[in-house]
Amino acid sequence: MNKFAKLIDDISLLWGTYMPAYLTGIRNTLIVAIAATLAGCVIGFLCGILNTIPHSKTDNPVKRFVLAAIRVMVRIYVEVFRGTPMVLQAVFIYYGLPYFTDGAVAFKGNSGIWIASLLVVSINTGAYMAESVRGGIISIDPGQTEGAKAIGMTHVQTMMNVILPQALRNIIPQIGNNFIINIKDTSVMFVIGFVEFFATHRNIVGNNLKYFPSAAIEMVGYLCLTLAASFLLRWLEKHLDGSDNYELVNDDRLVMAAGTYNYPDKGTPFDERHKPSRDQVIQEVKFGKQRGDR
Repeated sequence: MNKFAKLIDDISLLWGTYMPAYLTGIRNTLIVAIAATLAGCVIGFLCGILNTIPHSKTDNPVKRFVLAAIRVMVRIYVEVFRGTPMVLQAVFIYYGLPYFTDGAVAFKGNSGIWIASLLVVSINTGAYMAESVRGGIISIDPGQTEGAKAIGMTHVQTMMNVILPQALRNIIPQIGNNFIINIKDTSVMFVIGFVEFFATHRNIVGNNLKYFPSAAIEMVGYLCLTLAASFLLRWLEKHLDGSDNYELVNDDRLVMAAGTYNYPDKGTPFDERHKPSRDQVIQEVKFGKQRGDR
């Protein structure tokens, strides 16, 4: 118990002394995570759409070659950025571009670190989102695409008005998952000098050597951020699903005019309150169906 009491005292001391620094780290983490997730979604949607453009053997050879080249480039991009750690991607982009361009392309100053961090996390997120979008698009019933073409819609109109709205709903959980991952994975940006939540912890520990109490603050902070993100994303999913009430509207004049309207107290042919149907069922149970009814 004395150890837990000392841990709480150390956490209180660190939080009281370095609270502005911790909050600044949380702010930087959220900014990069939100902006990079949005940018990654845009990249992923572009790659997913380009990767699902239909073509056949009867199309122009130039069109087939261009589409094949696009799919190869998208596949290389996805495999490279999904198959390597983000920390190494940050090193290659932040230090590699100046190396290969002899300093012509360099991320200078604090603004350069921000740009490099956003670029790395966005490209990494886009690689994962590309496959999620492609899966969301091909999960839609092909009959909807055929129906859209039958009424004269182009491929772009079909994608924008029929396929993508449904695919977006299907991949909302994956977008939320990538956002939560980005909240945590921004911690590797300390390798290029970006001061986010985890880098703040490292700086504070370097001053007072209270590693575990500061790590406890970090763990609770990250947990609160991810739980809040999960709650908001579940609320968004529920909002997109709409109302759970699917009761038929009985005051539609068109329904009444069509002769299909029934008052609730009279029942329907599929309801036990409908006397002719009930009598017919009783008759069939007692005497069997008449030959002409079979």
